[in-house]
Amino acid sequence: MVRVTPFVSAALLSLAAIEVVIAKSQKHFKDLSGFQDTCTQIAEAIRFSNDSALYYSPSSQYHLDNAHWSESSTAQSACSVEPGTPQDVGKILRIIGVTRTPFAVKGGGHATNPGFSSTIGVQISMTRFNKVIVKREASTVEVGAGLTWDDVYQALDGTGLNVVGGRVSGVGVAGFTLGGGYSWKTNQYGLTIDNVESYELVLPDGTIQIVTSQNEDLWFGLRGGFNNFGIVTKFVLKAHPQGDVWGGLVIISSSSRHVHKVKAAILKFQQEVTDPKAMLLPTYNSVRNIPSIEVLMFYDGPEKPAGIFDDFLTMVEIRVIETSASFLEFLKILPSSDPFAGKRAYFSTVSVLQYSAPLLDVLANETLFWGKKLSKLDSRGAVSYDMEPFDPGLFNHSNIPSAYPPDRSRALFPTNIYFAWSSPSKDADVATALWQSTNTIRAAAIAQGQNIDDVAVYGNYALIGTPVESLYGANLPRLRSIQNRVDPHKVMALAGGFKF
Repeated sequence: MVRVTPFVSAALLSLAAIEVVIAKSQKHFKDLSGFQDTCTQIAEAIRFSNDSALYYSPSSQYHLDNAHWSESSTAQSACSVEPGTPQDVGKILRIIGVTRTPFAVKGGGHATNPGFSSTIGVQISMTRFNKVIVKREASTVEVGAGLTWDDVYQALDGTGLNVVGGRVSGVGVAGFTLGGGYSWKTNQYGLTIDNVESYELVLPDGTIQIVTSQNEDLWFGLRGGFNNFGIVTKFVLKAHPQGDVWGGLVIISSSSRHVHKVKAAILKFQQEVTDPKAMLLPTYNSVRNIPSIEVLMFYDGPEKPAGIFDDFLTMVEIRVIETSASFLEFLKILPSSDPFAGKRAYFSTVSVLQYSAPLLDVLANETLFWGKKLSKLDSRGAVSYDMEPFDPGLFNHSNIPSAYPPDRSRALFPTNIYFAWSSPSKDADVATALWQSTNTIRAAAIAQGQNIDDVAVYGNYALIGTPVESLYGANLPRLRSIQNRVDPHKVMALAGGFKF
């Protein structure tokens, strides 16, 4: 197997930063008494609220508030609090700011980076912000920040309306939206941030603001800037008509013959398909060193489009599923996160301009190479390399600047790399392996002539330790200026995540 020497650049992931953060996340804190006073103050502040509550271990609600989809990004906090109103969120933020207590904000709990939505301090769980309200006269849907996209699609099923949201089960609304949001409907309507009408935001000083496009700076910052400006409690999203859809899932063995056919079919789809209703998500996988290929197909219409997906449907060896059903039913046929639920997991990403034949070969080789390596490191190890060939015009649905992407003049396809394992003792080893694979793929794309040396990477996939310059590029000075204005005391810096 040919391996590519990692390209050396300041924009690459910082291995030292990865090791430092993982070491901190693994440290066992026996004495959390330093944060107990903050918990007591919060409990007193919300004591007369019927909408909010605070919990301590060993209550079941405390453990639910701290639990994450990925075991490796779960921490044990001093206490957990479930605010139920923006006003109570404001009270909590004011106390945290005065006491300088580390905290975290958890929406759906799908973040895989340790410490991004978990903490040893105060865990804020947004679970009580759980309403979905359809406003037909305004063609909008109000969505609470504590929901997953499963919840949203369930609520919208049968209404004839939909929103631009997540593609697989288990993904939270808040983090996904604040990071950008690539969807099954992105080719038609853009990123999720391009379909937000307003944000209900609790600022770091505890005040509440409805942020719209009229609030130029915060509008810019919230569209891809994550939790750097406060806590969002509600999103108002554009509603789009939704009828039945066609979808398919093909699982194929990764024999050399099939790998070649899949590669040819991906390239053909990328080069020839211009229908924005058609979407493709091919993945190269290795679970316990057993490789396979999965191809997810989506068409935003009730009938399978002629010719577009035939090359994939005719090479089936293991399994094929086709359906013409509601959008919600379509999502149920997809391989969800469940096979990896409860495992430890990290994401990483490489933004590419296109999927060339040599690059697809590199991705296939990386799958086999690291699938074998990881299975030796951890017998339950799994890797997945996911290709996302969107329409080249996916960023053209909005001409308003946003934190992400910093440059909308050309399309970026956010290739997702996913490693899962079971043993906590292997966290740093797996992160190092993922870092190495990420840089190998990136170097290969550059060597093949793709000018991606300074393009932005997608924050929702970015591995811990990724420099913020790699996410925001030339937008970073403006983002820092906005943050300094709305959060002069750096309250949000006490929470995890990519910080300006």
